[in-house]
Amino acid sequence: MTRRIPGPTIGVIGGGQLGRMLAEAAAPLGVELVVLDPTPECPASLVAREQVVGDFDDEQAVERLAERVDLLTFEIELADPDVLDRVSEAYDVPVHPDPDTLRTIQDKLVQNEALAHAGIPVPEFVGVGGERDLVHAIEELDGVMVKARRGGYDGRGNAPAIEPDEAEAALSAVGGDAMAEAFVPFERELSVIGVKGADEVATYPVTETIHEAEILRESVSPPRADAEVRDRATEVATDVLDMLDGRGVYGIELFETQGGEILVNEIAPRPHNSGHWTIEGARTSQFENHIRAVLGWPLGSTELREPTVSVNILGDVDEPAAAILTGVDPILESPTASLHWYGKREVRPLRKMGHVTVTDTTADAADPNAIETLLANARDLTADLTFE
Repeated sequence: MTRRIPGPTIGVIGGGQLGRMLAEAAAPLGVELVVLDPTPECPASLVAREQVVGDFDDEQAVERLAERVDLLTFEIELADPDVLDRVSEAYDVPVHPDPDTLRTIQDKLVQNEALAHAGIPVPEFVGVGGERDLVHAIEELDGVMVKARRGGYDGRGNAPAIEPDEAEAALSAVGGDAMAEAFVPFERELSVIGVKGADEVATYPVTETIHEAEILRESVSPPRADAEVRDRATEVATDVLDMLDGRGVYGIELFETQGGEILVNEIAPRPHNSGHWTIEGARTSQFENHIRAVLGWPLGSTELREPTVSVNILGDVDEPAAAILTGVDPILESPTASLHWYGKREVRPLRKMGHVTVTDTTADAADPNAIETLLANARDLTADLTFE
């Protein structure tokens, strides 16, 4: 097949930082993006060709998007799969990943049921219909993490419940329908970014993810895990990709248990925060490969260039304020650090505002001590970042 550049125009539901980085990756390929986002002048609008202002699940807004593009994708799970199905058929515009995949992943209980049915390892879990169900789950599983079935992200929609008398508060905290999941005594959290193309599947090297208060703070590739664990993580992630339909990038979050097992935590049917390191650290970024995949173009290499750490820039404020970042000089002066600013005009408590990537061509990827040193260097470079 002959590829032509300039290429098709892609419509993206979501115009946040992921949409912005997708647009940045698309431009060198001669591909233009039109984004749909409810926030006027959203971060992606500064890079994309055009923005349609509207809610992610607004059918008329999605129709306006479809009128302007050759295919649709999404960078946020708040898109409505039923709307995508109807608009795709009405406007003869394909959607990738498949809306059925989005439908499965949007509901954490349905997601875990699908994984378990496919024989993919997950923590013990049970659907919760009310306080009585949750009390029973707490007793049976010796304490649980209560998760909202829909809409939770970055620690939101999750609440621990160790004792039965905590059930009511936990349900109130997550709101709506919930799932109870057994606590996993994990050694570390891992992530694999996978890509499904037209006729090929690829995975990026396994990444270690470091969370605090259930919010991703740092990503380290390669992880401080042995080869057997990395191989098993890649194997499980590949099984997940086989289960899902539709082209594109998938973020697959995993637990490495203290016994060396790999369990799937959650899946994102889109580029993922734990894959931001790929912009500098891999031959082809997750964002470029998402563009290639949804278009059905050959995928780029997912090979690790060099050991890489990515550090999120989170809002360190108590109240919303104008987004003015200071303390960037050490990063700008470093030959191995790269600053990514997402263009959000307002900083909020723990809001993701950007990230910093630090690489080291001299680090031995097989030496955990070398990776520790790289991580410490990244922390030093970002220690003075703060918002006025």
